[in-house]
Amino acid sequence: MDRRVPKKGDDDASGKERPTLKTLAFMTGLGVTTVSRALKDAPEIGAETRRRVQLVAKQIGYRPNRAGVRLRTGKTNVISLVLNTEHELMSFVSDIIYGVTEVIADTPYHLIVTPYSRSQDPLDPVRYLVETGSADGVIISRTQPNDPRARYMLERGIPFATHGRTDMGLVHPYHDFDNYAFAGEAVRYLAGRGRSRLALVTPPLGLTYYGHTVNGFADALSEVGASEVPFNTVSIDQSIEQIRTRTAQLMRRKDRPDGFVSSAAAATLAIVAGIEDAGLKLGRDVDVVSKQSSELLHLFRRELLVVNENFRLAGSELARAVLGWIGGADPGSLQSLSTPSEVLPYRG
Repeated sequence: MDRRVPKKGDDDASGKERPTLKTLAFMTGLGVTTVSRALKDAPEIGAETRRRVQLVAKQIGYRPNRAGVRLRTGKTNVISLVLNTEHELMSFVSDIIYGVTEVIADTPYHLIVTPYSRSQDPLDPVRYLVETGSADGVIISRTQPNDPRARYMLERGIPFATHGRTDMGLVHPYHDFDNYAFAGEAVRYLAGRGRSRLALVTPPLGLTYYGHTVNGFADALSEVGASEVPFNTVSIDQSIEQIRTRTAQLMRRKDRPDGFVSSAAAATLAIVAGIEDAGLKLGRDVDVVSKQSSELLHLFRRELLVVNENFRLAGSELARAVLGWIGGADPGSLQSLSTPSEVLPYRG
């Protein structure tokens, strides 16, 4: 009977030890140095040898020892996604994570999520990652025009990418959705349906895409000759119940809007509820154009008009940007902007 005490790093209590470079060398008949270089895609190792070593590694579940990698190279092979746990919706989180992991799946890197809450300074988790050397690259969201997190990481030479742009005159990788174009296209579409009194449900004040959205909305109103019905007491960060109540109050006024532009699908659910609380009918009395990241809004109400924003694409682009910077690419070449889809009515 085997009474060996499992060593640290064993896979489980079954006593099966984690595969090592020596395991791979034994199974492939190659030297440890050759195996190590093949796993790193070293050009001096032939393509067939690299393929064979990597296939065997995958089959036996080989994973490099992170502590050993860090001691040898100073790297962690970690990308950290820093998220506000109170404001990010689960659909956003899951899609961003999916996009990131899809890109890093065939690299030595893996993803950790670093959360923070409303009570924390958003710089705190970034400062922790940098000061402890916990990650080789960082992805942040809820980007501000003058974002202290981006400035902090730039000053310390930490590869990172922002979901959204800054306006600091500093060059760094980012991926963004063109919210100026979204708001303008939404206004023009509503005007084409005869709507002339429009309200905007904005992103949170203080984030960069708030300004992009507001400016796109205002410029398009001027272009089509429509007017704005102010709805300044609401943003997409507020609760569904708050948005619903204030929408109902707005829609009971004589000068109520006949069209809405909404910056988030969750807010749109509340807007529709408020419209119906006021005794009005979507599609007849008022139209709503909303961003969405999944195909759910038309299941809720067919009358809704939607523009798709792809958060999986955002995650993929952000991961490529961080890996590119780690790999030595020029940060200015690692910037991307998604163009909104056309406004889509229900086509069931």
